[in-house]
Amino acid sequence: MRHSTLRQLELFEAIARLGSFTRAAEELFLTQPTVSMQIKKLSDTVGMPLFEQVGKKIYLTDIGHELHRTCLGISEHLSNFEMIAADMKGLKKGKLRLAVVTTAKYFAPRLLGTFCQQYPGVDVSLKVSNRERVLERLASNLDDLYILGLPPVDVDVVAEAFLENNLVVIAPANHPLAKKKRIPLERLVKEPFLLREPGSGTRMATERKFDESGLKLKMRMELGSNEAIKQAVIGGLGVSVLSRHTLELDTPSKQFVVLDVKGFPIKRHWYFVYPSGKKLSIIARTFVDHLRQASQV
Repeated sequence: MRHSTLRQLELFEAIARLGSFTRAAEELFLTQPTVSMQIKKLSDTVGMPLFEQVGKKIYLTDIGHELHRTCLGISEHLSNFEMIAADMKGLKKGKLRLAVVTTAKYFAPRLLGTFCQQYPGVDVSLKVSNRERVLERLASNLDDLYILGLPPVDVDVVAEAFLENNLVVIAPANHPLAKKKRIPLERLVKEPFLLREPGSGTRMATERKFDESGLKLKMRMELGSNEAIKQAVIGGLGVSVLSRHTLELDTPSKQFVVLDVKGFPIKRHWYFVYPSGKKLSIIARTFVDHLRQASQV
């Protein structure tokens, strides 16, 4: 590999990512023959084919997969070098890739906003998805940091709590229980429940709470987003348990209420998470410090 160039590796990474010589050439403003020639030279240097074509699609060979992992490592090292150079000049420049579960979208943009105001040279990428997708990204190490309401137990990660995430019971404003005090769980389970999809951190915490009391929820509907649940609650379809963070923007509407239920709110926290052994970039470490400071405000 001594005779391969960074440009060849850049071309190779683009093809592997896009799955197309043509699209890689377009992205890098090169002709397709130029791309093909450089990849042939890279393959000759390796001594083995890096791609194989099946029908109209191209796939990485086994050695191609190994080289792709190497390219990602080189790219990360170069990005870190750029950040170190900027940091030594007294600047904070670089990229921050953040993936968060859907409920975190109610506060994560505000935290990013204050961070970017402080460090305008930082380019931020924010991915919002359900817990399953965020855990897939975590397993593939696609981002710098992940924000979850419940760290995974089957993956070796570093996880640190930084913000309270209390779960509350909500109901329509005109619900018969709206003005009741200290509602027993035994009474609440008689109500139809609206729950997030299986695997949701909020759903797991809710089911665990009732399981501990030997109670089973009467589920009426399973919905894939907090917004859908809130609208269903307002429509009188049932009650639900949501993070208090999801309610902040809706409080003035008075279309639903937080019920006073024994054992609620469920006390939880938000965590920032990253794979064990991962060396955080300067920007990621700075953002972690920002999260810690924000939690103390």
